[in-house]
Amino acid sequence: MGLERKTWASTAIAIPRYPGDITSKWLSAALSRDGQAARVSVVDVTAIGTGQTGATYRVAAKYEGGAEGLPETFVIKLPAQDDTVRDRVIIGYRSECAFYAAVADRVRVPTPECFYCEISDDAMNYALLLADQAPATQGDQIAGCGEQEARLAVTALAGLHGPSWCDRVWLDFEGIAFTRPDEASAKGLGEVARMSLDITVDKLGDRMSGADRETFTAAMGLVEPWLLAEQDRFALLHGDYRLDNMLFHPDASRVTVVDWQTLGVGLPARDLAYFTATSLRPELRSAIERYLVDVYHHALIGYGVTDYDRETCWRDYRLGMPQALLISALGFAFAAATDRGDDMVLTMLSRGCRAIRDLRTLDLIEGSEL
Repeated sequence: MGLERKTWASTAIAIPRYPGDITSKWLSAALSRDGQAARVSVVDVTAIGTGQTGATYRVAAKYEGGAEGLPETFVIKLPAQDDTVRDRVIIGYRSECAFYAAVADRVRVPTPECFYCEISDDAMNYALLLADQAPATQGDQIAGCGEQEARLAVTALAGLHGPSWCDRVWLDFEGIAFTRPDEASAKGLGEVARMSLDITVDKLGDRMSGADRETFTAAMGLVEPWLLAEQDRFALLHGDYRLDNMLFHPDASRVTVVDWQTLGVGLPARDLAYFTATSLRPELRSAIERYLVDVYHHALIGYGVTDYDRETCWRDYRLGMPQALLISALGFAFAAATDRGDDMVLTMLSRGCRAIRDLRTLDLIEGSEL
């Protein structure tokens, strides 16, 4: 499509594959731009993150002479060192690189400044160099967040949806990991959803309540019609909009959104519902969700979205709730098990099932609600 992609002056340098490739020479070349040469004298590379979908490192840099406004620390993402993981998430690497190259400057969602982003044709080599957001810290998916953090998150989300609202240019964007489904792809994803349901229930066993298993099963059985609902209303989706992919500054005054490997197109409120359902404790979610939908809707209007009233936004929010179960199950069913991963997915599924019941989402999908 015709979207101009951002390029970096350092595109001629080799894409690093391993942390040992991040040398002072490489970083100097990566940071040099617009005729201004960066001179890095020392680098220190340390591993951070979980490594589930890639290898992430913090890079500390010392400069010769003035740093010309460059950060002292960066975060760099490289492909997963485990070949089985890398093969599974290659599409995610392409999506994230495309986001920083062609999307980030066209939306208003807060993201880290990107200094270098390149990917090879086969996606086996991939590097994303971002400004370090420390002292901001990652949200805690299991603990959940409070009202202030939730307000920041839904306002930031409108900065993604509003500028891309119903813009057909994104329907054919090559960087989309999850395109707007047609009947065939909706049917295929419905089948995968049911497969993921079986694997997830089997893995979690008796840890999942009977009520949640019933809701989970019913929701995954409705994925196909759910995906095809309200297709004329769409925007860019983060796809995995939850606390683990957000960095909150210490005074809870700012949030930065990361991990753009699930970039998609679809009903915007799917992101909103996924966030509240998985990232808030059920009691807090039910107490403040109408307020959060109001905050989100007001922010959308501020980006020029028209012909979208608050009641339709609320209905879309209710309709979007299966995103919480679908994404959680897809990620969990085909990933290596860990104790924290099991606890986190169980928490997300439990909260999501509760939200679906509270909001009568399945009745809405089935068309039986008066």
